[in-house]
Amino acid sequence: MTEKPYACDVCGFSFLYASHFTIHMRTHTGEKPYDCDVCGSSFSTKSAVNRHRRIHIGEKPFVCIVCGSAFYTASDVNVHMRTHTREKPYTCVVCGATFSTTSALNVHVRTHTGEKPYACYVCDSAFSQPSQLNNHLRIHTGEKRYKCETCGSAFSRKASLIQHVRTHTGEKPFACEVCDVKFSRNQDLTIHRRRHTTEKPYTCIACGSSFSTKHFLRKHMQTHPDLRKPKRVSGSTFLKVLTSTDAVPKTYKCHVCGSTLSKKSNLNIHMRTHTGKKPYDCQVCGTAFAQKCHLKVHMRTHTGEKPFACQVCNSTFSQKHHLEIHIRTHTGEKPHVCEICDSSFLQKHHLELHLRKHTESSQKDLSNVT
Repeated sequence: MTEKPYACDVCGFSFLYASHFTIHMRTHTGEKPYDCDVCGSSFSTKSAVNRHRRIHIGEKPFVCIVCGSAFYTASDVNVHMRTHTREKPYTCVVCGATFSTTSALNVHVRTHTGEKPYACYVCDSAFSQPSQLNNHLRIHTGEKRYKCETCGSAFSRKASLIQHVRTHTGEKPFACEVCDVKFSRNQDLTIHRRRHTTEKPYTCIACGSSFSTKHFLRKHMQTHPDLRKPKRVSGSTFLKVLTSTDAVPKTYKCHVCGSTLSKKSNLNIHMRTHTGKKPYDCQVCGTAFAQKCHLKVHMRTHTGEKPFACQVCNSTFSQKHHLEIHIRTHTGEKPHVCEICDSSFLQKHHLELHLRKHTESSQKDLSNVT
């Protein structure tokens, strides 16, 4: 074995060449002697600053031989190739899940350790990824920098805009290799593939039943009421939790009906049920609405937008509520139960129709008695 005479007295690593030892020591000292002459960023090696300069000049010398995508570094194109080969060389030692990059593995491991190193400086919420923190901060700032050029809808995340634009273009770039069904979102394709592989990665800790999606597992967990956990506060639900009746005292009272609400803005919206005021008008057909969110849903009848997709069969819906009802056709869930005969139904409306049969029957029996 070749002797490595240059040993680091900090971590014990040894090196064959003095130059390699010098570069390594910078990981301990933090020294970054090479500066970018464009933006001033500093780097520990000359090769690193040379790779960085390609960002400024737009040079991408490393090209994917499959799809032609270009990259700044050889390592970037190697990682990209795994999207074609589906190679996932990094394995979680806890649950066996595999990943294509070490960064993806590191993020996943936090789901086991519970580590959330990225904290919000406004409300102290913590997140496992910096991207999650950035998305969360836009709740406080109200920033929606990504705007649809077709309909004007604005989004806080670029990924959300990209997905939204496909509702206009009809683009479905993610195709199943087995049956050629296409999807607008990669995550929908991933879930669809499990119909062919029969993979069910989500397991119930109570009874061992396995499911193909998190949604189906959550629905199943309702059969184990003792194991239900409170919902975590994150992402788009954050503001809803902050303004929930459990979290904030009701301080604004309606002088008409006596209802109390947690925010003045909620009271203003509530008052429209008494005044009949509808300040939000549809620019297409003139229909007026009391709330902006109702107008937004209505606009989908004109644009044809259906942003809520079923992860099982790829059916799309204009409202989240309609998707939730549809999903029950896959899960078999019938949450609306008749208290008289125990019949169960997918929708509340169906239960109401059913109850009329009992009412009519009771009236007939009563008339027969009299």
